[in-house]
Amino acid sequence: MHGAIGSMRRPGANGAMPRAAALTIRLVVLDVDGVMTDGGLYVGVSADGLPIELKRFDIKDQLGVKMLVWSGLDVLMLSGRVSPASRQRADELGIGLHEAPGGYKLEVLHRLQGERRISWAETACICDDLADLPLLRRAGLGIAVADAAPEVRAAAQWTTDRPGGHGAVREFSEALLRVRGEWTNMVKRYVEEREQVGSS
Repeated sequence: MHGAIGSMRRPGANGAMPRAAALTIRLVVLDVDGVMTDGGLYVGVSADGLPIELKRFDIKDQLGVKMLVWSGLDVLMLSGRVSPASRQRADELGIGLHEAPGGYKLEVLHRLQGERRISWAETACICDDLADLPLLRRAGLGIAVADAAPEVRAAAQWTTDRPGGHGAVREFSEALLRVRGEWTNMVKRYVEEREQVGSS
């Protein structure tokens, strides 16, 4: 049951991630602006008149995303804006980006779940703003970043200590994989692979 802000301790480091929900998750949905980024945009025009849009992504989130994928989870980015910068980042991470202009994300995610035969109970959504509430209220595991809108934090089952664009996705990834008992092995595998010396 979701508690209103002030009626119970805010999740995050002040509370445990719901274990039953965490163990059920098969799909992780990452909002982009305000979750993968801090919500800021750099816009301008190139010398030949083409529009330029730049975003800041936190590099720490990259390994968190990759560990989620290595653990066998389906991970995707879902944005309410069309953005070449988001597309480039998704390609670098090796995950899909799905865009819902105007913030109409529910229909897009419902279609993706149908294609994957994944239920809402098996879906985790990491969110920050009002357009995400229709997803958050249905998700088996609804996550808010620390600087999310008050309504989003109130609807979430767990809240990160880090704000969007500053390692919140990495924090979530570690917390989820720890609850699932997979984090330690993921770290061991990652380090061992980088300790190997090529044989001649």
